[in-house]
Amino acid sequence: MSGIGNLPSNYKQQELEARVAAQRKKKRGKITARQNFGGYEDRYMSYPIARSNQEKTGDTLRIKCIQYVPSNNKNFGVEVENALEDVYKVGKDGKEKFDRTQFIPKSRRTKPISITTTFTDANTRISKANQQNQFTKFHIELPIPQEINDSQSVTWGDDRVNAIELAGVALAGRIIEKGALGAINDARNAIQALGAGVDIPGVNKETQNAIRASLAGAAVGALGGNVTPTSLISRATGQILNNNLELLFNNVNLRSFPYSITFSPRSEAEAKVVKAIIKALKMAMAPKAGEFNDGAQGLFIKSPDIFQLQFLRDGQPHPFLHNFKLCALTGMNVNYTNAGTYASYSDGTPVNIKMDVTFKEINPVYHEDYMQPEAGDGVGF
Repeated sequence: MSGIGNLPSNYKQQELEARVAAQRKKKRGKITARQNFGGYEDRYMSYPIARSNQEKTGDTLRIKCIQYVPSNNKNFGVEVENALEDVYKVGKDGKEKFDRTQFIPKSRRTKPISITTTFTDANTRISKANQQNQFTKFHIELPIPQEINDSQSVTWGDDRVNAIELAGVALAGRIIEKGALGAINDARNAIQALGAGVDIPGVNKETQNAIRASLAGAAVGALGGNVTPTSLISRATGQILNNNLELLFNNVNLRSFPYSITFSPRSEAEAKVVKAIIKALKMAMAPKAGEFNDGAQGLFIKSPDIFQLQFLRDGQPHPFLHNFKLCALTGMNVNYTNAGTYASYSDGTPVNIKMDVTFKEINPVYHEDYMQPEAGDGVGF
């Protein structure tokens, strides 16, 4: 996937060397709080640790921690042109001075109003900024979760609109299209006048009167009366306006990924790795304040770090399983008594730990995403 890159082939050896270096620095008292995730200093943390070159840990889940990068775009990447003009007045000194900004009436507009966008979503923005890994904090490689779900959902909803409502919309649209000052009020008045002059070909007089009454009833309902156009027409004619019921697309939803990982450290080295992984994830999901916030302590809180997840097989992108967009870590629960009762090794490390984490993508998945290289060779996102 984009912005991830593969771990070096010898990164297991790098882990060993990093642990040795960490112990040496610890003796010299030079390990810093920023680097020390529970006594484990390497940026590449994996569980379980391969005890030999022949030992393989199978398919894995890699979690890459990335610093969140805000947009910093002027007007959030949206510009509106040819809509506003500055008005100047001549002051007592005879010089023009700025007075106000106002909307340009269509009669004086020489160019159409245009909207241009340079907006990019967070996934694109942060992945691009992280191409050189300058915002990468650490990698964690874990056994692949025992339960993997790929859930997609979008929101559709019922929508209703009758012919009279559509007629009002069309009437208002024609008036607003002229672009005159006060067009909104003119459109509102025209819709109210529609009730007195409505004439629908092929509809008998009684129904015409019921429709006019319904429009008047809508005005009464707007003033607080319990009257609806539908109820008036139904009472008068025994029928209702066709609401043209249709299921319409409403919204996209963000995907969530809950995973459970069980740790059973087999050695002191693995115990340190487990402790480092738990502490690193807890630190990364925590918002930043105080010294991490440009000295403005208590005034603002900065966003936590975010994560890029990827399933791997033999250190390469998984050939079948789905890919992820950038995610936030929205929940984390660690059970240090997963064995059913508290039990620990001589150094205090619990013998069995269960870590439940929930990641949520920060942007939706769109149709076009499946056509990008980031979709991979498997089932896509």
